[in-house]
Amino acid sequence: MISVPTACHNLKTDKLNTNQTFDWGQFAGKEIFLLLDDHPWTEGLKPYLSDFETLTNLKINIKIVPEPEYFKVMESTLEDDDDSGEIDVFFLPMDSTAYRLWRKNLLHPLTPLINNPKLTELDYNFYDFPENFRLAGTYPPGESNQNLFGIPATFEAYILFYNKTLINQYLNGLVPKTMAELVEASLKIKERGEGKFFGTVMRGIPSDTIIDTVTGIILNHWGSEPSNLPYNIWFDNDWKQPRLTDKRIMAGLRNYAQLMQAGPPNIKEIDWPEATRLFQEGKAAFYIGASLFGPDFDNPKLSKIAGNVGYTVLPSSGEQSLTGHWLWGLGIAKKSKNPEAGWLFIQWATSQMIEQKIGVMTGGAPRFSSWVTPSVYTEAMNIDYALAVQTAMKTSRPTVVLHPRWDQGAKAIATTIHRIYDGANEESAVAELQTQIKQIMSDFPEDY
Repeated sequence: MISVPTACHNLKTDKLNTNQTFDWGQFAGKEIFLLLDDHPWTEGLKPYLSDFETLTNLKINIKIVPEPEYFKVMESTLEDDDDSGEIDVFFLPMDSTAYRLWRKNLLHPLTPLINNPKLTELDYNFYDFPENFRLAGTYPPGESNQNLFGIPATFEAYILFYNKTLINQYLNGLVPKTMAELVEASLKIKERGEGKFFGTVMRGIPSDTIIDTVTGIILNHWGSEPSNLPYNIWFDNDWKQPRLTDKRIMAGLRNYAQLMQAGPPNIKEIDWPEATRLFQEGKAAFYIGASLFGPDFDNPKLSKIAGNVGYTVLPSSGEQSLTGHWLWGLGIAKKSKNPEAGWLFIQWATSQMIEQKIGVMTGGAPRFSSWVTPSVYTEAMNIDYALAVQTAMKTSRPTVVLHPRWDQGAKAIATTIHRIYDGANEESAVAELQTQIKQIMSDFPEDY
């Protein structure tokens, strides 16, 4: 059971309480503009928007943009100097995108708003969000003059899903406890499955977009040593000092490639939609993926193996299981005309009471309390799934690298995994990767 931090604020589960200086109606009559991704979180929000308008007497103007167009629309709207793209609050990817927006001075700091008792309700409990979730939106990284620029809205950690039928059939019901055991079991199941079933299905495309899953597995190999931002595990506190040849990173890349080898023949063309579909169809014994997929696996309308799915943390590569996470958050535009009213919306949408309701649609409520306080959220979650995610949340760390060229580095890592999958010598392939990453970073400013 997770212990819920209560520093600074006291949690309330039944209502949004007020104190003597805070007033939900203090900006009555104003209009705030929301720009949101067409995401399950947004669908979860819609039924409750009228509650916010009634509570605050604020008018909500909402624009929803489907992916992948959302990212382009978001950035162009933030950068637009005229009023044709009005924006106050927006759905913020809390990764290198947010960091880039911060460096371009497009984000409004949230820390002064949180610390203002006239603007933040006593019960909000900012510290109910795990510290490593908060760090992903705190800039400059590691500096004393930090500000928070994003509040977590929904998250994914990387966990292990398994098909109980295939585990019983091929492994006598025993789920691997270590990564080495998982690799061995996956390859055995693929061999015995004779093309009908596979050991493990993974994201295998040669793209930078798989880097979060890869980093989650590498963090599991990395152990308890810090993975400080902005560099994460990939650099030794200096952009000119990549450490791809570290034995822990090499082991993680090797295991990722071996798990791909336990998958279908077209694994190098598979991204998360295809991997998820294969697992839902009962074609794979294991799937390492984003925790937010979990609720759909137990939905009989979507999954042929509903009711027969197991959930657990990543099999350990050391003393304990470790993993990474990725976050969507909410931010306020620097050019917002009503940032304080916008903060009221973020505060309400990420409050304990509302977050639990929205989280039913995502399976990714980012507050500790949402996983342990009886509510509509806990009632909707499979108990084994909830326990796996709770455990992962305790130690999960950001998968982000805060550098504008990291997409090139991430693509190079994905390509190297392909080379190892295809049989290249691991040490030679990673040595070449080390050189390639150095070249990518070589002519970038030292003070980035």
